[in-house]
Amino acid sequence: MTFFDAILLGIVQGITEFLPISSDGHLAIVQHYLPNFEQPGLLFDVMLHVGTLGAILLYFQRDVGRLLAALWRRTTEARRDRRLLFLIVVASVPTAIIGLALKHSVERWMENMLVVGSMLILTGTLVFVGERYRRGGRRTEVALTATDAVLTGIAQGLAVLPGLSRSGSPIATLLFRGVDGETAARFSFLMAIPAVGGAALLSLKDLETLPTGDLPVYLAGTAVAFVVGLFAIRLLLDVIRRQRLVWFAIYCWLIGGALLIITL
Repeated sequence: MTFFDAILLGIVQGITEFLPISSDGHLAIVQHYLPNFEQPGLLFDVMLHVGTLGAILLYFQRDVGRLLAALWRRTTEARRDRRLLFLIVVASVPTAIIGLALKHSVERWMENMLVVGSMLILTGTLVFVGERYRRGGRRTEVALTATDAVLTGIAQGLAVLPGLSRSGSPIATLLFRGVDGETAARFSFLMAIPAVGGAALLSLKDLETLPTGDLPVYLAGTAVAFVVGLFAIRLLLDVIRRQRLVWFAIYCWLIGGALLIITL
């Protein structure tokens, strides 16, 4: 892999991780058409996700700090934060179970453009229906329930399928449940922290097979994903406020459909 490949994929990851168009799907497409692209397992993909995880931690640093501090504070606000932290933990359980169950199949699916195209079309459909349904959604963070957490955890777990958006699926699920857009996006980002962190830990074993000379290339891609991801978070939150998610649904349909046609 060259520096150009790493930077290109870092840009793709940074943009698509937070927009509801599937980062894994876009990475799979770009990697499929890059000549001689190779990586140990999914190590480079995971490092790109670590880059965008850093973007989440920086952008939501106050929220993360408040949630962690709530563990030993005894105020009314701290009780609300502990409840939110509990819901994130609840969501992480089905995500972890599904992610571990599908882990060994993901590498094969990343190379299957029929799977990627089909999942992109599904992502577009989920986002479209969620956007249409959400116009009546008024539930805020304090109204989130354990059922909301379990369902979004399942949605996030299934998003290991390349083409099924890790941000779009949980957001659409919460919109279906009548949660307002900003709350859905914020909860989706926060629950991604333990999921991506866990995936990174599981991929540490692949570092042993990475040639030392390739490490700067991998770190370059991670850094680019981090920087671009910061801008993508702001963009998605603005799009949700303006209720314009439907454009991402149309994009997913077009890209997924084109991919199926080309592949078939």
